[in-house]
Formats: sequence, structure tokens, C-alpha cells
Amino acid sequence: MSLKKQALSGVFWTSLQLLGTQGLSLGVSLILARLLLPAEFGLIAMLGIFIGIGSTLIGGGLTQSLIRSENLDEEDYATVFYFNLVGSVVIYVITFLAAPYIAAFYKQELLTNVVRLYTITFIINAFSAIQITRLTKNLDFKTQTKVAVPSLIIGSTVGIVMAYKGFGVWSLVWSGIVQAIASTIQLWIWAKWFPQRVFNIQKFKYHFNYGVKLMFSGVLDTLFTNAYIIIIGKFFAPAQVGFYSRADTLSILPVGIVNAVITKVTFPLFSSIQNDDERLKMVYKKIMQMVVFLVAPLLVLMAALAEPLFRFLFTEKWMPAVPYFQILCFTGIMYPIHGYNLQILIVKGRSDLFLKLEILKKVMIALVIVISFQYGIYGLLYGGLLLSVVGFFVNTHFSGKYLSYTSWQQTKDLLPMIVLSIAVGGLVYFMDYFLKINSITDFFRLSIGASTGVLLYFSITYLFKISALSELIAIIKRK
Repeated sequence: MSLKKQALSGVFWTSLQLLGTQGLSLGVSLILARLLLPAEFGLIAMLGIFIGIGSTLIGGGLTQSLIRSENLDEEDYATVFYFNLVGSVVIYVITFLAAPYIAAFYKQELLTNVVRLYTITFIINAFSAIQITRLTKNLDFKTQTKVAVPSLIIGSTVGIVMAYKGFGVWSLVWSGIVQAIASTIQLWIWAKWFPQRVFNIQKFKYHFNYGVKLMFSGVLDTLFTNAYIIIIGKFFAPAQVGFYSRADTLSILPVGIVNAVITKVTFPLFSSIQNDDERLKMVYKKIMQMVVFLVAPLLVLMAALAEPLFRFLFTEKWMPAVPYFQILCFTGIMYPIHGYNLQILIVKGRSDLFLKLEILKKVMIALVIVISFQYGIYGLLYGGLLLSVVGFFVNTHFSGKYLSYTSWQQTKDLLPMIVLSIAVGGLVYFMDYFLKINSITDFFRLSIGASTGVLLYFSITYLFKISALSELIAIIKRK
């Protein structure tokens, strides 16, 4: 199969997987949002940083080294498998012992047992990490789809039944555990890979030397990505963490779907053409424009229609999350751009520069948090928006050197679509205001606002012959 066909197939199956899993996840969250309290979601959100750091330490960046490396044999895979497995046990034991201190930090005694049970997923997921890596390296996203959707259905069913029976936060814990078990079992069946009884120290050193920098970068990223939840969880009630977490989850949903679809395919794709700079730049530019073309108007429209959207989806008790959500939507526009710029550094083998950039940006985040925290949750959110913009110029400056694609050139390519999205979103926002004062129901406000916004956006991009629209149409026709 040609590289183009592999990429298109990867996009199709990854899209199917993510649309299926995210669609199911959204449906499940709508049900759970009615059965559980915001504070119970807040307790799970408080664990995000520990789950993220644990998962990053277990992988250690070694799986990314496997995806990037050429001429691998069974010893490479087996070596990383056993390292991940042993690492998962060590991290789980550390987390188990630290659980009372985590609970004391947040002043939530219940978290001790929640942490100790939920983090068993470290060990469960370590058993299937290499299976996923091999499938990803081979651009076999069809098999991953066949595993992800049933696993989510099984885990979600457990969660909903337990929530209905009144188990509260434990319904979320067991939902995650059961989903991890179902996924691991299926991956061992479908991937048809079993580790050999071998651990090659030389191969371990090779993958570790590359991956350790990504590991530390991942830990830093997880730490600072969850910094807001740490601060909100420490100084505010669990319900506020729940509101923030719900707003963040929904705002990142469209970005996550589009970005994960493209990123999962682009990393092995970029790696396969890493030595052809001209081709790499062309592919990178088209992908980035395509993603912003889709993500920017969607996020802006969601922000414009946030009030009827939240009330319609989650009921009145979640309305305090609306202003958080609106700010996070604008912050999220830059999210995929950051990821693609950093991918260039990884495929070029500059994980050292990747780490240095992450450290630099984390220092900036720490400074902004210290300054903005005194203005409360809104100060933190607006500080995050500022950091997202600054981060764009930092990332594009360094990655642009490897592509001859400067920050200014990237800005010129992306800014028109972002400005147009904001303009269309503004029109929709004011139109929705008049629908509201005329007592139009939330469903019709959403229907009218969304259809108007989409029609306006695509009409203007077609009129001005925006290249990303032409690329999208061409891909649809080819598919």
C-alpha cells in the first residue's frame, strides 16, 4: 500500500475510532452528569495529574522511540514491554503509598481509597502498550477501532449501572478499570503479538536515551496541564473542580478528536519522510491548515452558544461552568498547532531541544500562574489564554528552523481562518441573544445558531477560495 493510501486509511479508521469512542463518551457523560454531582466529577479530576504522570513515567517515551526507529526486531519490542511492566508496578506501589498524602493535600479523605484503586490501571495498561505501539507503527488503526469501541461500551455500562445504583464516585472509578481490562484483553487477542523472554540491555539503552527526554517533557507537560486543577482543587470546593473539568473536557472534545486523528497518523507519517525537508514542510503545512480550518470555527461557535449548549446537554446544575468553557474554547484553538510544531522536533531526533522548550514554557506558565492566581479562577483562565498565544511563537520559532517555515509565515497561513471564525462567532452570539430574549427554547437556539454559523463560514471560505477548503473537498472526493 502506498504512503498516501496508508495515511488516508489511517485517517479513516482513526476518525471512526475517535468519533465512535468520543460520541459514546459524550453520551455516557450526559447520563452520568444527571446521575452524579459536580463534586464527584471533581474528585476524579483531581487525580488527573497523578494518572498522567504515572502513565508518562511508565512509558518513558520508549514507545515513541519504537515508532520512530527503523529496523526493529522482536528484542526491541520485548525489552520495552518488560521495562513498561516493571515500571508500572513500581509506579503503582509509589502511588499506593502516597495516597494518604494526596488526600491530605486536597483535604478529601475519600481520595485515599480512590487513588489506590483507580491507579491499578497503570499495571493493566502496561500489558497492552506495545500492542498499541506496533499497531500504530504499522498504521493499523482498524484493529485499534475494533478494540476501543467495545471496551468503552463495556466500561461505560458498568459506570452507568453503578451510578444509577447510588455508588457515586466509585462508578467512575470502576468504569475506568473495567474499560482498561476489556481493552487489554482484546489487544492481546487481536494484535497477535506476545513478548519473547528476552531483555536486551543495549537496545534498552538506545530507546531509553531517546525516550527519557520525552518522558521528562511529558511529566512537565502533565504537571502544568493539570496545574489549574491542582490549584482549584486545593483552594476551592470539589464542585468548582467539577465545573472546570466539565468545561475543559467539552472544550477540548472537538480539538481532541481532530488532533488525535491527525496526530496518530502524522507521527509515523512524518517519521517516514523525516529526511525529505521539502516534502515534510508541504505535508506539515497542509495538515496544520486543515486542522485549524476545522477546529477554529467549531470552538468559536461552541463558545458563542455555550449557555444553551450546557443547559441542553447537562441541565441547569452545570451552568456555572459556562464562562469557564467560553474562555477555554479560545485557548483550545492553538492546541493542535503546538502539537504539530513539537512533532517536527521529535521526528528530527531533537528530543533534547523538545525538552528544553518544554522547560522554558513551564517556567513561563509558573510565572503566569503566580501572577494570575491572585485574580481567582478567571485570572488563571485568561492567563492560560495568553500563554497559548505566546507558546505558538515559541514553538514555531524553533520548529520553523527545520522546515524553513517561520513563525510569521505560519501566522499568515492560519490567521485569516481564525479571524473569520471569530467574526462569524460574534454574529452568531448576538443573534442568539435576540433568540434568548424572545424565549426561544435551547434546542432551537442551538439549531439556528449552529446552522447559521456553519453556512456563513463555509460560504465565506468558498467565496474567498481558502485553500484548506479545497484540500478538504479533494480529500472527501478521493475517499
